[in-house]
Amino acid sequence: MCDTFLALPSVTRDKTTILSKNSDREPAEAQAIEHIPAQRHSEGSTRCTFIEIPQVQETYAYILSRPFQMWGAEMGVNQWGVAIGNEAVFTKVKQPKRNDGLTGMDLLRLALERSRNSEEALNTIITLLEQYGQDACGGYQNRDFFYHNSFIIADPGSGWILETAGKKWAARQVHDIGSISNRLSISTAERYSTNAQFFAKQQGWWNGQSTFDFSKAYTDRLYTWLGRGSRRQACTQEACEAQSGQLTSHDAMHILQTHNLDDPHFTPKKANTGSVCMHRTSILNPSDTTGSMVAELRASRNHTVWLTGTPHPCLSIYVPFFFGTQSLYRVIAPTATPDQSLWWKAKELHRWINKDYPVRRAMIQEQRTALQQDFVDGEEDLLKNEPTTQQLEEFSNQCLQRTEAALDEWIAASKSR
Repeated sequence: MCDTFLALPSVTRDKTTILSKNSDREPAEAQAIEHIPAQRHSEGSTRCTFIEIPQVQETYAYILSRPFQMWGAEMGVNQWGVAIGNEAVFTKVKQPKRNDGLTGMDLLRLALERSRNSEEALNTIITLLEQYGQDACGGYQNRDFFYHNSFIIADPGSGWILETAGKKWAARQVHDIGSISNRLSISTAERYSTNAQFFAKQQGWWNGQSTFDFSKAYTDRLYTWLGRGSRRQACTQEACEAQSGQLTSHDAMHILQTHNLDDPHFTPKKANTGSVCMHRTSILNPSDTTGSMVAELRASRNHTVWLTGTPHPCLSIYVPFFFGTQSLYRVIAPTATPDQSLWWKAKELHRWINKDYPVRRAMIQEQRTALQQDFVDGEEDLLKNEPTTQQLEEFSNQCLQRTEAALDEWIAASKSR
């Protein structure tokens, strides 16, 4: 389960584009945050999660958040300000489960590597999807978890929603605000795959006479209903609309921390699949939010990529990262078991907090809120001028170090109780 939403310059306070995502995965699936440099390549291939595909001559720099064991990424931004988040969607199109295709995360990362704007990224994903398909397991310990994907694709001035079912797809342009969750939502679109309507009619999913509705034709209703994607999609959409014209990256962070429509008496034991900030409770609610991102894209200035690098945004701090800096290279990548990475240290703290959530969260909340406000204010002040790469790196390093120090302090306090 995941949630992604997009606000274009027409509705944001600073006339920037803001793309935000919570990545919901299996609870013990650590998520790595990385900065991949631009590269030139000779002839060769790229090894994706399950298959190899031909390499291109040039790949662009990008910042991503990905499950530690996978090649593909849950979300990311490239040097040109192309930002993408994807969601699992459940459709009537069956998968052979041979792992001979690309995961949605592979498609996302490949588009970041190869695209200079949102339309190029859209076309990159469509081309690769139609060529290789997406018969690829998206699970970690659950090796039977296969799904199709939807995407929000943005750049500093535009955005697209792309929804897929096997090699079939529909795409529509975003105007002002766009939100996706674990459901097909496109009824009518600017663009369809050439055989989307024919195949739906052939399968008896569309009568060929009424207006073609991609979502209605291709949705697997049971799995989609269990995932409560419509509820979460409405939550993020309505939260953005409520702040239309004034929305900031800080507001987006708050939206990503929403529980069960912001229940004031929330505890993780009450979490369900309608929660934007996800906490696992049972086999019917099997996911945790394992990473979160807010990307602020600017047409003529530095892009800011806010990443938690930790689970549960309600207990985390978003740290700003910038292109051209070295800050992310010092972040320890997590492994399969508890280690000294930021992700696993936070995971252990969150487990302790969740045992008595209202009381133990209150122990860190004031300091966590103050740190986040300092980072947001500091980033805003820094970007009012023309900061050098060194200044951006120093600021990012300071935020990262302060986050790590706070986490160590909270862990020490937890062990003394």
